[in-house]
Amino acid sequence: MELKNINQIESAAQSGRPELFRLGIGLMFIILIMMYTGYEFTEIHNGLMLVAAAMIGGYMALNIGANDVANNVGPAVGSRALTMTGAIIIAATFEAAGALVAGGDVVSTIKKGIIDPALINNTEVFIWIMMAALLAGAIWLNIATALGAPVSTTHSIVGGVLGAGIAAGGMGIANWPKMGTIAASWVISPVLGGIIAAAFLYLIKRTITYRSDMITASNRMVPILISVMAWAFSTYLVVKGLKKIWKTDFLTALGVGLVIAITIYVLVKPMIARQASKLSNEKASVNRLFTIPLIFAAALLSFAHGANDVANAVGPLAAINDAIVHGGIAKKAAIPLWVMMVGAIGIAIGLALYGPKLIRTVGSEITELDQMRAFSIAMAASITVIVATQFGLPVSSTHIAVGAVFGVGFLREFIKASYARMIEDIKDHHEGADHEVIEAFLNDFRRASVDEKGRMLAELKKHKTEAELTKKERKGLKKIYHKELVKRSALMKIAAAWVITVPASGLMAAMLFYTIRGMML
Repeated sequence: MELKNINQIESAAQSGRPELFRLGIGLMFIILIMMYTGYEFTEIHNGLMLVAAAMIGGYMALNIGANDVANNVGPAVGSRALTMTGAIIIAATFEAAGALVAGGDVVSTIKKGIIDPALINNTEVFIWIMMAALLAGAIWLNIATALGAPVSTTHSIVGGVLGAGIAAGGMGIANWPKMGTIAASWVISPVLGGIIAAAFLYLIKRTITYRSDMITASNRMVPILISVMAWAFSTYLVVKGLKKIWKTDFLTALGVGLVIAITIYVLVKPMIARQASKLSNEKASVNRLFTIPLIFAAALLSFAHGANDVANAVGPLAAINDAIVHGGIAKKAAIPLWVMMVGAIGIAIGLALYGPKLIRTVGSEITELDQMRAFSIAMAASITVIVATQFGLPVSSTHIAVGAVFGVGFLREFIKASYARMIEDIKDHHEGADHEVIEAFLNDFRRASVDEKGRMLAELKKHKTEAELTKKERKGLKKIYHKELVKRSALMKIAAAWVITVPASGLMAAMLFYTIRGMML
């Protein structure tokens, strides 16, 4: 009996070791940050505050890596274009590269202009606001990651700054019209991402997989689709990812992207032709043609995310550093190299340690993905950001990517239901006929192209007498045809997390501000 108990204890200890290892690595990273900043800054006034802020900034960076980066590589992993290990290596490398190479020289000290810095006339109060906002955003991201909900890092910080700002200066300090546009992004981002992803997937189906000769159709369309992806991603990187290195207007970025797209088309077309000539005429073969483009998409999305969103981790830290080192409250703060390193390395470590959970959620727990669906999601992620930037729409990259996954899933549901109705119509028309006759017609129907299917159904309808169905019977048929391919529980959980992100991080930030102020006074 004692031996059995010992074995149970050992088994429990073994299952907890990976978690202890991850926790140990994360703590080591934060301790190293504290050691560096303690050595560099303890001699200056409020130096210990900067050490504490750097520690919180590192914790925030770890949580961004654990939660936010999953959107860039989740679809590629879910479609099996990348293994989990390969995705983590690519994402960690390109996230860090994006942050360090193109992460920006300066950052807005008041994220998104949501509170008025003119109403904060005390440098120490400003530092407390930033520390409370950073810690609240990090804690909320940690909770969301534990629950398996991908949420917006930007919204977490926005909520933190808003909550701490109101606690410090009252309701009048907030820019409520700006908060209204941020709230609008809860709807705009996922809807726009979902529509664009569904549109691309439908285009792929109509032009390739719904054709009787899929290989010939692939030879024609896949190079065009890859070129469009190259155009979108090149423009996206120039507009969003490389603004530190090269600031340019949108039309120039679009022109640069077009030149790159044409070059890619010329290079890719013969490669696709060679690869397609070895493939059989089936959907799985077509999927393989999208594998390499998906790997590039994951890398480019990670680079742009690192360049653009690293400010969520280091922005408040850069603001605190500027306030302590130079004194006063500036609207823009320079980002020192050590601060950028905290963000870049922290995101990479957080992704490696805790990223797989959210990668699985985005890649496989919402709806089943293959390479064509994942390609459509990647296209939506880049195009939606470009469109939103030009029209001044407030969007979240997290909401866009997850909305695109849902868009693909709901399109699959619609197509499955439509196809089921067609099959039932065919069977109804052939009622009483031999089984072989029905199967022969169904086989011809399945092999036919979209246009041929339409002609076959039109011919059937000419000879069919419509039966009158009651409202109850029609409702029953809809239930039969409807097959859920999107997990509703995931939809509800993620939507709820999005809605409460700003209020939750704001409430935590307000409480943390009062706590920090009480300790410092």
